[in-house]
Amino acid sequence: MPGIGPDEILLKVAAVGLCRSDYQLLDGYFKGPFPVDLPYIPGHEVTGRVADLGSAVPSTVGYSEGDMVVVNPSWGDGTCRQCREGNEQLCSGNGRWVGFGPPGGFAEYMAVEHRHAIRVSEEAAKTPEFLAPMTDAGMTPYRGMRKLRDAGKLGADRTVAVTGIGGLGSYGIQYAKLFGGGAAVVAFARTDSKLDVAKENGADHGINVRDKSVEALQDELERLTGRRTVDAILDCVGSEASVSMGFDLLGPEGALASVGLMSHRVEHRQFPFVGTELSYLGSFWGNHLDLVEVLSLAEAGLVKHNVTKVRLEDINENLEALGRGDVVGRQVIVFE
Repeated sequence: MPGIGPDEILLKVAAVGLCRSDYQLLDGYFKGPFPVDLPYIPGHEVTGRVADLGSAVPSTVGYSEGDMVVVNPSWGDGTCRQCREGNEQLCSGNGRWVGFGPPGGFAEYMAVEHRHAIRVSEEAAKTPEFLAPMTDAGMTPYRGMRKLRDAGKLGADRTVAVTGIGGLGSYGIQYAKLFGGGAAVVAFARTDSKLDVAKENGADHGINVRDKSVEALQDELERLTGRRTVDAILDCVGSEASVSMGFDLLGPEGALASVGLMSHRVEHRQFPFVGTELSYLGSFWGNHLDLVEVLSLAEAGLVKHNVTKVRLEDINENLEALGRGDVVGRQVIVFE
């Protein structure tokens, strides 16, 4: 049980999601930006109940012991331009990210700065396994899809695709329907079981991309939508192959928003990019208000969860399954 500072709360963890980036942290993908020394506690998708409050936590925050709160995982230093704009996940100063610096939620208790906790209703608290994934799997594609919408790439008589129907993509499909304005929604995945999840979550069409050429994918798109290209893509994979495929399938003025982090670099031919005025949007995690909004959507019953409850004791084999790409939806460790 960690000690807490004056402005922190002690959280008794109720549920914590397993993200592929947890596997990547252990596998060394983040050793440059997020070096950590073992022993270390990862876990950034966290919800739990308030067990204690620091002496300087103001009464105006309204927390009481026993309240269920969700943890916003991005802790900026509050001084840089990005923080002052509300985007603490992009902090250019001394920002920290739970589970990639401060100890995370793969534990029974953790310390949290009070300003990064969001209280939820007791009705929502009945299913903490649905709350935890919203802090990344639910929030990250939300921000990415909003960027595509705000760029004017969605709407009637358009096609939006989501690449990778894992933890993020299963939510991304739903946001494509919510924000799409009548756009046809296409799911791209490498297994039929993940395409089944996408269709259950609202996808109009699903295409298995495994071992298919761009021309074969275009033929399939034409058969399903009447067009050989798409207008917008939310890429939840972030591999060189998935991003390259996405750009090859974009029509003129198309946009690809990338939220996945698998490869270290991606490449695309310069003339199609410039000559057809394509856009490539990076989108990282989300801010405090993004999280408030997705929690509101979930509580309103507008978001479906694809969650498998697992045990902390089985964490190693579950992380290995994530690394292999075997997991459909989100695995969540549940303590309560």
